[in-house]
Amino acid sequence: QVQLVESGGGLVQPGGSLRLSCAASRSIFSFNAMGWYRQAAGQEREPVARILSSGATYYPDSVKGRFTISRDNAKNTVYLQMNSLKPEDTAVYYCNVVVRLSSSWGQGTQVTVSS
Repeated sequence: QVQLVESGGGLVQPGGSLRLSCAASRSIFSFNAMGWYRQAAGQEREPVARILSSGATYYPDSVKGRFTISRDNAKNTVYLQMNSLKPEDTAVYYCNVVVRLSSSWGQGTQVTVSS
């Protein structure tokens, strides 16, 4: 299994920015895909960013233009840069890694957008 630890969450005002980090216990160089998901209170978990081993990225319309996923292979870390945050972005954010048919999840980090 791959151990994942998220960090960088917290309280931010609307329009502000946060950068989330996900540190992996193994090299991420050969991973099939990495991504970020979020789950708001009373809602189902939904994807917000995905990056393939090729470097191709995916974003849903709800965050497109505001969120950016990136990775640093040397540090075994994937990042989620979040700009122009809105109250509806409030959720627990989870890091996910897929290698072959196996999927690993972090424990999540809380992001709260409020004035």
